[in-house]
Amino acid sequence: MNLNRRTMAAIAAAGTIAMTLTACGGSGDGAKSAPDSKGNKAATLMLNWYPYGEHAPFYYGVQKGIFAKHGIDLTIDAGQGSTKTAQAVGAKQAEFGWADTPAVLSNIDKGVKIKSVSVFLQTTPSAVQVFADSGINTPKDLIGKTIAVSAGDAPTTTFPIYLDKVGIAKDQVTQQSLDAAGKMSAMLSGRVDGLIGFAHDQGPTIAAKSGREVRYLKYSDAGLNYYSNGLITATDTISGSRELVQSMVDAVRESFSAAIAEPDAAVDSMAGKDPQLPARDVLLAQWRQTVPLLNTPATAGKGPGLNAEEDWKTTLSTLNQAGLLKSANAPDTYWDSSFTPKDK
Repeated sequence: MNLNRRTMAAIAAAGTIAMTLTACGGSGDGAKSAPDSKGNKAATLMLNWYPYGEHAPFYYGVQKGIFAKHGIDLTIDAGQGSTKTAQAVGAKQAEFGWADTPAVLSNIDKGVKIKSVSVFLQTTPSAVQVFADSGINTPKDLIGKTIAVSAGDAPTTTFPIYLDKVGIAKDQVTQQSLDAAGKMSAMLSGRVDGLIGFAHDQGPTIAAKSGREVRYLKYSDAGLNYYSNGLITATDTISGSRELVQSMVDAVRESFSAAIAEPDAAVDSMAGKDPQLPARDVLLAQWRQTVPLLNTPATAGKGPGLNAEEDWKTTLSTLNQAGLLKSANAPDTYWDSSFTPKDK
């Protein structure tokens, strides 16, 4: 899902639907299967969006040889939103995708043949974002304010649940529907009092552009949580290439652990990989804000990428309540737990 930061003008300027990125900054042409000269299996990972700080582990994993150690010659493709990534993976245009769980579940319900094999952002980054000097210090201060939203995305669709949890009636906050670029522009210009989106993505960008501190009213702080970004693949890939899927899950987990331990080096590995890449300090802030999102109380201390069935059930129930899912099906409808990352 998270169409939450890049401007549509920049997308048009890019002149392409999906930009393929490799560790060396080269390009590719979608899903591949031939092994490289070292016998590693070529595989493509399509991101949820253009690269930002959350994606540092993938580039660092390539640079450090983690994916190669697991037998994978990885190519990284930029994305155009989690829905498009989910559909591309289902159509075998990429072996793997990095996508927001609500979008993944919705597409599965619509018949796209994919499954989640490991969610990494297990605490939602959804938040109301305001300037720290705005006078909005607590959720109650949102009463009478105007907040920019994007109709149909998970943070907006679950916003009424958040308001209910903090004791605010829905009609006490004005919602102004704008696209991803419009939300940030409206907040920066003062036309709205804040916006709803992913705190670890938009917040550092807004702070850098404005020179002002950003405050986050996080959904998770109000007791509202659901899964966000994670690794997906096609059901045919699961049935036909189980070893590749397991290797990918293990390599991604190891890459995230390496990026947690060495954040500066991880961010530096992204240099030159995309013409729209944020400044280094923004990337570092984005990655540092990603790290606390990688676990829930059920998975605390277990490393990145280990999912708990109870968290899946909470996610499904919440998204069903928000109307994003017609029914809260069993987790195995959407998640293949057989690829649980293996501790080394």
